[in-house]
Amino acid sequence: MAGRAVDGRALRSGIAVEWWSIAWMTVEAVVSLAAALTAGSVALLAFGADSAIEIVSAAVVLRRLGLEQGGGSAARVATAERRASWVTGVLLLLLAGWVVGDAAVDLLRHVRPEASAPGLAIAAASTVVMPWIVRQKRCVAAQIGSIALKADAACGVVCAYMAATLLVGLVVRAAFGWWWADPVAALGIVYFIVREGWEAIEAARGRGDGCGCCGS
Repeated sequence: MAGRAVDGRALRSGIAVEWWSIAWMTVEAVVSLAAALTAGSVALLAFGADSAIEIVSAAVVLRRLGLEQGGGSAARVATAERRASWVTGVLLLLLAGWVVGDAAVDLLRHVRPEASAPGLAIAAASTVVMPWIVRQKRCVAAQIGSIALKADAACGVVCAYMAATLLVGLVVRAAFGWWWADPVAALGIVYFIVREGWEAIEAARGRGDGCGCCGS
């Protein structure tokens, strides 16, 4: 937090928006992973797994805001936050490697995933919901001077790009029957996963903004 008194109402708004974010990412993760297993879509699996990992990062920011609301020092949260950043970063990079391998196998074997109505629905919904959450986080971050919340909003921007990439891949697959659209969309999502993972590791090293997810 910035070195100034923080309005209690603004802090409550920050905590509320983090809870909204966690709730939505939980929906993203559950629906995407379930749809991925049903349709055999590596792109949906990548999106859902990333959503699950992002919940950890959002929970760290939520804890940090809660500690500030309680009037406690943020010093004891710093170590836990760095550890969470390491875990998040490593998991994201491992996920990226797995997605690349799985997508490559699907391309080589001409694996044809099934169309997924739930997958299309969650991808489309995410392109609408995530920008709204980002706006709320940026607004509250400006009010309370929270660098962590501002950076967490940047994570939401990345998630929105992921959702758009996934949506395009699923629509192309459903509309034209291009079997390769799904693994290609998964490879597009990998770019964002690697970016998140690397910036989480940078934050753990003290070179980032402490978000444990991605930079602004």
